Amino acid sequence: MTADVIWPEKYLPGTTDNYVSNETIVKGLSATDIWPLLADITRWESYYHNCADITPPRSGPFLEQGDEFSFSTFGYPALSSKVHESVPPASGQPARLAWSAAQDGPAESAIDVYHAWIVEDLEGDRVRILTQESQIGQPAAQLAKSRPNAMLNGHQDWLDGLTREDVPDTASANAGLSPHENTRFWIALSSTSTLDVKALERL
Repeated sequence: MTADVIWPEKYLPGTTDNYVSNETIVKGLSATDIWPLLADITRWESYYHNCADITPPRSGPFLEQGDEFSFSTFGYPALSSKVHESVPPASGQPARLAWSAAQDGPAESAIDVYHAWIVEDLEGDRVRILTQESQIGQPAAQLAKSRPNAMLNGHQDWLDGLTREDVPDTASANAGLSPHENTRFWIALSSTSTLDVKALERL
């Protein structure tokens, strides 16, 4: 049986304003291949275009439980985030990573999210990567109604980046990545939010 996300009650899917789930299963990779790319926040920009303005935790680049960090995504300015789970892969044990992130402000722009990951080895030299996000706030409710769904497509880009064979070793090599058109859709949708213009120009 495959592993499931452990949800805090506040973010339980079906009770929030938006929820997305993406999953991929790939042959020829392992959880130990994927984990450093995911847990080391300084690697994100090397394979995922839809993030910027990354501030790693004071403890270092690898996200550990209790760490605080920030990054911008989907047109929002850098969101304050806190790690709730960070469990590296081990024999018979899936890797887990989860954080909450929030932007305060008026109701039309405030948002509170919980983003969780599971990375686990499967039989037959396969790895499963599951990422799910639950969101609270008016922007989240708007996004849930959008078609195409920018959050769903953006997270699929993240999964695709993690499983690419040519992921660079450093974040400095992200200049050649192509932006996802749905990112611009989300930016237009969230025009009531306070956005970082320079971050938008990079998308």
